[in-house]
Amino acid sequence: MSDPRTGETTTSLDTDPHRWWGLVVIALAQLMVVLDATIVNIALPSAQRALGMSDGNRQWVITAYTLAFGGLLLLGGRVADIVGRKRTFVIGLVGFAAASAFGGAATGSGMLFGARALQGAFAALLAPSALSLLTTTFTDPRERGKAFGIYGALAGSGSAIGFIVGGLLTEYLNWRWCLYVNVPIAIVAVLGAVVLLRDSPGHAGARLDVPGVLLGCGGLVSVVYGFSEANPRGWTDPLVLALFAVGLVLLAAFVWWQTRAPVPLLPLHVVRDRNRAGCFLTMALAVIGMFGLFLFMTYYLQVILGYSPVRTGLAFLPLTAAIIVGSTQISARLLPRVAPRMLMVPGMVLAASGMLVLTRMTVDSSYPTEILPALVLMGLGMGLTFMPVFSTATAGVAPRDAGVTSATVNTSQQVGGSIGTALLNTIATTSGAAYITAHLRNPAQKDLIVREGIVHGYTVAIWWAAGIMLLAGLVAGLMVTAKPPAREVPAPAPVPESAA
Repeated sequence: MSDPRTGETTTSLDTDPHRWWGLVVIALAQLMVVLDATIVNIALPSAQRALGMSDGNRQWVITAYTLAFGGLLLLGGRVADIVGRKRTFVIGLVGFAAASAFGGAATGSGMLFGARALQGAFAALLAPSALSLLTTTFTDPRERGKAFGIYGALAGSGSAIGFIVGGLLTEYLNWRWCLYVNVPIAIVAVLGAVVLLRDSPGHAGARLDVPGVLLGCGGLVSVVYGFSEANPRGWTDPLVLALFAVGLVLLAAFVWWQTRAPVPLLPLHVVRDRNRAGCFLTMALAVIGMFGLFLFMTYYLQVILGYSPVRTGLAFLPLTAAIIVGSTQISARLLPRVAPRMLMVPGMVLAASGMLVLTRMTVDSSYPTEILPALVLMGLGMGLTFMPVFSTATAGVAPRDAGVTSATVNTSQQVGGSIGTALLNTIATTSGAAYITAHLRNPAQKDLIVREGIVHGYTVAIWWAAGIMLLAGLVAGLMVTAKPPAREVPAPAPVPESAA
């Protein structure tokens, strides 16, 4: 069957008997990429002691990964469209596993930083190819809802799962296993991909937009790096301001070039679509608030309440369960019959409500009565939101643009996470310091006042996060006007011309 939009010969893969097992492979790879953004956080203190890292340099264990991942996503998405999604997926898995083994065997901080950068680079190949494989495999609205429900659950809960796994591995083995654990997962995923996944071989005659790569990836790296440095240096630091300025100039030049490039890296019709633009923006805003929650709750549970790494990870388990329920049991069941924004808007309101509950935290809050309800509300809200965002943003995309569209969704996540970490941490630190200065009158009460000041800073930042979540709901309500998927004609999927 011919796709009138692209002229490509297409057919549906919905009769492929292996498609649900293929989903397991895709989900496994996506989980590995998402949890790796946080699994190392809990192991970082141990790695710092083992490798003799300074306090100033330790952030590069995180920053090296996010810089490479966020900066190279557009390139990874376009490579998947040109080379073939399955082939790119397998290359990404193999490279990610090799980089993880390299990092686990690190004998110095430089070796670990390099391994984390390589992980990010291969993740930039892996994440968009995984989402685009999902997009082109599941085109029937009902099956698409179930598939994206599982994918959305992993995307939303992967960070929390990273805290759980990181805590267990760090406490009962050692920090190196937070990297080594990726190797067996990747081996299983590679074997599954070779046997189970089907895809067209890509567009052999297509060319890569090299100026677009340099401008777009350079701009994203500069912006993400700017947000990473804003945390330790401050927002008015000359380096931070220079990074933002260079990033904005490069991204402006990138947009200008995309209107003139013969084969653009990011065809602008992808982002001009109102529904897709609304999904990208909703995702970025939602992740700002979500990353703030993970950051503050990890420190609150360990530093203020004195939880161990394992207990901290397990404390996030209800959040993970709520995301899975919201995504697979609510959103996936309702999306074929209701408009996407009818899930996104209530989802963001629910998540913001959970945030507001957390603004009442004190130095001795009870987890079962004060923290747990907030985490459940947050999880349900994110589950309701992420699944329709992924599904709507990638719906109706021409096969040749599936990879770069998927990369744009992932870029929204990465940039949102960078902004959330830097912005909300700055608010928390500033507010906490002001509270301590205003209340520290009796030196005998210093420890208590400092703890109260830290928690006060968290609650102020969480107020901001709740507001950003509500803004995400407003954006979804105004911009995402797509109809229920069941009322739309399913997008055709490419013929599996070869196992590629």
